[in-house]
Amino acid sequence: MASGLYSQHLHNKKIRYTRDVIITVVLVFFALISLFPIFYMLTWSFGPDIETASTSYSIFPRTWTLDSYKAFIEYSDNSMRWLFNSLVVAVCVVAGNVVFASMAGYAFAKIQFKGRRFLFFMVLVAMMIPYQVTQVPLYILIVREFQMSNTYAALILPGIATSYNIFLAKQFFTGIPTALLESAKIEGCGHLKAFRLIVLPLSKTILAVMAINTFLGSWNNFFWPFLVTSKEHMYTIQVGLKTFKFANGTLLSPMMAGACLSAVPMFILFFALQKYFLEGVTVGAVKG
Repeated sequence: MASGLYSQHLHNKKIRYTRDVIITVVLVFFALISLFPIFYMLTWSFGPDIETASTSYSIFPRTWTLDSYKAFIEYSDNSMRWLFNSLVVAVCVVAGNVVFASMAGYAFAKIQFKGRRFLFFMVLVAMMIPYQVTQVPLYILIVREFQMSNTYAALILPGIATSYNIFLAKQFFTGIPTALLESAKIEGCGHLKAFRLIVLPLSKTILAVMAINTFLGSWNNFFWPFLVTSKEHMYTIQVGLKTFKFANGTLLSPMMAGACLSAVPMFILFFALQKYFLEGVTVGAVKG
């Protein structure tokens, strides 16, 4: 009987080991697929700074050099300006969302006012509308009516407070005890002071998640900057990189070098706020 139990134990152990190996292989396979575009971008950023036809692409460049980074910088007088524009737009959009979206979320969560449910319902409706649907009326409003093309305002204002961030902030602030805010009110704190001194210090996690997601979304945005900018000095880096593509070929390595440079701020931001981001992923997952 003991030998039978031991054999069953070995059999179960072998099954678990086989299952773990299969899961590991599958996860590694999908991880490699996910990382391949980054690998391809990085390797070709060290390729030669010559025009490449689409039929001559390969995984590795035939020659390795740093000339493509120099070629990107010298490609246009505005090459580094594109990075600066993207940084200005992304930082302003992040600041706007952290301030205005969090204030709106606090109002929906903790302030009782007439029409609160209806307004929050409209925020939820706005989340369900595809991004592309709003581009035409937004373009008419910003470019035709307000004459704001080729300005930082046109790039920043449409994303200054998104419905998703308002929803995210509202859901988080709902979990903050109302009694804590009522105690602050008894001590003479108004809503603004309580929000600044009590709510914000307790919300570092969700604010960091908002900052990371908003920065990545703004930095990688191509379609809207492409619509509202026609002058090269106002391009963001994503729009500027399209100028490396020609009718019959592409300056592939300089374009990849620019893409690598454009990825640096995103990696810095993510690793700087990684602790808060990972905590934010589990917000609400564990109760109590």
